[in-house]
Amino acid sequence: MAPRSDLALAALASVAVPGLEPLTARALPGGDEVDAAEIVDELGRTWVARAPRTPSAAALLEQEWRFLKTLTGRMPFAVPLVAGTVVMPDGGRAGVHRALDGEPIDLSALVPGPGLPAALGRALAAVHDLPVQLVEDAELPVYTTAEYRNRRLAEVDRAAATGHVPAGLLGRWERALEEAGAWRFTPCVVHGDLAPENVLIGDGKVSGVLGWGQTRVADPADDVAWLVSGASADAVESVLEAYAHTRRDAPDRDLLRRARLYSELAVARWLLHGTTIGDEGVVADAVAMLGELDAGVDGETW
Repeated sequence: MAPRSDLALAALASVAVPGLEPLTARALPGGDEVDAAEIVDELGRTWVARAPRTPSAAALLEQEWRFLKTLTGRMPFAVPLVAGTVVMPDGGRAGVHRALDGEPIDLSALVPGPGLPAALGRALAAVHDLPVQLVEDAELPVYTTAEYRNRRLAEVDRAAATGHVPAGLLGRWERALEEAGAWRFTPCVVHGDLAPENVLIGDGKVSGVLGWGQTRVADPADDVAWLVSGASADAVESVLEAYAHTRRDAPDRDLLRRARLYSELAVARWLLHGTTIGDEGVVADAVAMLGELDAGVDGETW
């Protein structure tokens, strides 16, 4: 299906939410299978409309919406709660929610200490302490420790099969995955897609979290990997100190090591994405990133 325009999404939003009269609309990044737009109505309120292009995307949006409804009153930050939906002629539903307050976090500017890093650690702990039953009821993925490790092994195998992963880097990943002692974690609820654009801040705290479509029960290190990639080691230490102090269950000792591994495997996933869609530009970009990563970790133990 061809992408919908921002004006088409604005029209859908006006049907989904009674009283919403669009004044302006602009397209937002929504991924390959979801159209998204930011809409300002005549009352000055800002909304976000999202509509799936494929049946699989429609199913994922429904799961996300079910899960988010269960978070009311549970989180120390805002989440996007659907204010209205409309059934589309070609299948699925478009959903509309109020835009959340705050600005995307800048990890490179994160200063170690008790301020924003501590707030970020507490926010992570709140997600990871959510009842697993919420994910199960929303029919989102639930993995055991062994299943999740096997998924990572398969990911590395697929990346290796492309022939683009440097031998030294591939060996590093394989050794990490073979170290059984590092994989003794208790699966918990994870956001699964934390990135600067999905974490909003304001007044020195986390004001909102977006992008819950990859929520699952898995390795808590998933939600730490983006910090390792973008923040200083000292800032990450401050985040994890508050995280460990807040969580009901103490984090396992290898949480940070697996997070480092996952931050590296993100480049492998970018490579796999490029090969899957046949985009030589993405593949070339991933190959260059893998070369830089290989040089940067040469001789290091993970």
